[in-house]
Formats: sequence, C-alpha cells, structure tokens
Amino acid sequence: MSAGTGQPGSFRNKIATVDEKGKRIWMFPKKPSGKLTNARQLVTIAYLIIFFGLPFLKYDDHPIFLINVLQRRFILFGQIFWPQDFFIFALGMILFIVFIALFTVVFGRVFCGWICPQTIFMEMIFRKIEFWIDGDAGKQKQLAKAPWDTNKILKRVTKWTAFWVMSFIIANTFLAYIIGVDDLEKLISEPLSKNLGSFVALSVFTTVFFFVYLWMREQVCTVVCPYGRMQGVLLDRDSVIVAYDYKRGETRGKIHKGEDRSNLGDCIDCHQCVAVCPTGIDIRNGTQLECVNCTACIDACNNMMAAVGLEPNLIKYASENNIANKTKWTMTWRMKAYTAVMVILLGVEAFLLATRTDVGVTLIRSRGQLYQEQPNNQLSNLYNYKVLNKTFKDKTITLKLENLKGRIELVGEKVLKVTKDGSIAGSMFIYLDKADVVETKTPIRVGVYDGDLKIATVTTAFLGPFKAK
Repeated sequence: MSAGTGQPGSFRNKIATVDEKGKRIWMFPKKPSGKLTNARQLVTIAYLIIFFGLPFLKYDDHPIFLINVLQRRFILFGQIFWPQDFFIFALGMILFIVFIALFTVVFGRVFCGWICPQTIFMEMIFRKIEFWIDGDAGKQKQLAKAPWDTNKILKRVTKWTAFWVMSFIIANTFLAYIIGVDDLEKLISEPLSKNLGSFVALSVFTTVFFFVYLWMREQVCTVVCPYGRMQGVLLDRDSVIVAYDYKRGETRGKIHKGEDRSNLGDCIDCHQCVAVCPTGIDIRNGTQLECVNCTACIDACNNMMAAVGLEPNLIKYASENNIANKTKWTMTWRMKAYTAVMVILLGVEAFLLATRTDVGVTLIRSRGQLYQEQPNNQLSNLYNYKVLNKTFKDKTITLKLENLKGRIELVGEKVLKVTKDGSIAGSMFIYLDKADVVETKTPIRVGVYDGDLKIATVTTAFLGPFKAK
C-alpha cells in the first residue's frame, strides 16, 4: 500500500533518519496530543509503577521478582526457580516470543508503541524532559542551530544532568531486579571501597542508558532492534497496523477557503502526521520498518480533520485489506494457527508449573563403585544425593524405598534437614536382600517425603551380581 508522491517505493531505499550522503538526520518531533496519546500516558503510568515498584514487593521477606543470573537464582511472583527448573523458564521465553509473533501477525507492532521499554522511556520520560527544558520541536531546532551562548549551555547542562539522573535511577532499578533491593541498599550505603566493582558496573550501565536516550534515540528501533525487520516475515495484508486510508485520502491537496474539493481526497497534505513521528516517516507511504505504532500520527491527523470539519480516522488502526476492500477485520487461518500454538504452549507451561515440586532430589549411583556384600544375605550400593529446597521454609526430608524391601542409610547424617532456599548433598547406602536383586541392574524407586506427605519419586538402578540370560 503506497500512495506517496514521487517515484513509487523510493522511500524504501533509505531510512528517514539518514540523508543521501549517509549523514544522520536528527529528529525533532512535535509534541503529540489526543485520545490515543492520553491512553498511552495511562499505560505508561501503570507500566512505570510496576517497573519501579516490583523490586520492592516481598513475600515471606523475599522479593517476588528476582532475576539473579550471577547466582542462577530466579524468583517469579514468589516462586523460586533454580537451574534444574530452567527448562520451565526457557519454555516461558519461547512462549513470550510466540506471543510477540502472534501479536505482530494480528495487531502489528502494538508491543513497540505501547509496551516496549525503549519506547516508554524515550517517548514518555526523556522526550517529556526535553520538551520541558528545550521546548517543542521548533524551539529545539532553533536551539540546535544556535551558538553556544549562556542560554544554550545552561539548557544543555540541565538536560544532560536530568538525563543522567534518570539513567542512574533506571540502571539502579534494573540492578535491583538482579541482586535484590536489600543488596542494592547495601551497595548504596556501604563505603565505595567495599563495592568498587559493582559501582563500576552500575556506572557503565548508567552511561549506556544515557548514551541511548541522549544520542541513539530512535536509531535503536530503526538500526539496532531486529524486530522492525521481522515485519516482512510476520505481517500480511490482514494484520492490523497504523495505516493511512488512501482510498479516502487521495488525491491530496492543500485546503483553501471556498475551494471545490470534489476531485480531491480528505488528505489536506498538512504533514502533521510526519511532524509528530518520532522516527520521521510519512505514514502515507504505507507500512515501513521504522513505524513503531506509537499512534502519534493518528492523533495529529484527527486533530487536523476536526479543525477543517472532516471525518476523523483518515489514519487509523486497520489492515491493508480492510482499506483496499473497505471490509471489517476478521481472523485469518494464519492468525488462528498462531493462537492454537499459543494455547498449546500455555497449557504445557501451566502443566509444568502445576506439577513442579517444592523439593528437587537427584540420586546417582557412585561412579566406579561395585556392589558390596553385606551380612544377613544383603547387598549394598553407594549413592550420591542432592536435595534442593525450592521454598522459603525449612524442610525435613525422608527417603523411603517404594518397590522393594530394604533400608536406606545416610553417611554422616541422621536426617535430611534442608534450610529454606538452600540445598544439601551427601552420600548414602541402599541395602537390599540378595533374593530381591534379580537383575544385574535392578530398578528401584525411592519416595521423597516431607513429613508424611509424599512429594516426589526418584528412580535409579541397583547394581548386583552378573545374571546370565
């Protein structure tokens, strides 16, 4: 769908933020206003409350959300996950990717415009700071061209300081998600000499955020992020996107008082949709990788339509087929297939979470050890065990043979006491009567009990004398 002026499709030969010589074109978008902008601000408020507040929320004196990559310890909504549970976490990430793909197929880049942290921080925090200090687009352009006098230096230093402080707050918040808010408080309160490495890492992250929002800006979306380029694979003509209704808008023409517009479309060629675009594109050219679905162009166009007495939604959420055929949106087989995959993955993830035990037990026969002859016509095998407590409460674990008579004898321990959020490892002997060892490797099942409650069953093999077949 391309209705732009000039050579058809020529706009796709370059991105809007780079000129023909490869030099960057700085974007100075106008401040948007309208219903969708107000809705995005409400979403942003909710988003920021969650983002900055979640690290401080605790359950049983533990954070409800922690992604401690360094210690390989993850807490998601009060449930602790260890490396043994990584497959559940990995499936969750796959689920998230499929979720994004599904939403892109159906709703275009809604994630980019409404939920993506880069867009939220850039457009709803740093851009607003810039509007507050430098003024709207026109004043920003004038300031960029102005000499370095007292006024420009003062505004630049003020903006850079505000950007740095905001970047520092964001970097600290991300760090709280990794090490926890308690360790972050220690990092801030203790002398610098005790946490020099952490302070350097924090400074590096702050500098990265500062650089991204001061200099990279929309380049993150148009150059760095691969998501925009995935549109060509994920989007089709039935996907809902921010689209210009060229059937209604063409042929374009400036509006003049008393002019007969019977041969013209509703687009008055005011370029307000371009002026507010943070990536500098002309949405009237059609779907472009730079478009992040921020809807600023929709609000700008609706404001102009209201001002000249024309119907709103010349730019709107719609699919290409909706506009071309003037039809209502319906789900296609492709959308239904993505939804089916999503439902299946959600079901598998829910099953894994529901069947996940609070205690993880691994039981492995010691390498290089044969069976041992014992008194009373018994044989023994030596095993190594590891018990992992995935909860925030101390556990006393009992191991019992399930399918054969015999006994379990711990080495150096009387009972398995596992502290909250901790683990214990050691060795143990399993004794069986010779009459029960009917194979060279006899399968055995060991029940894992928390008090009187059976919480898991571990299977292993008991090595006995060679049995000729």
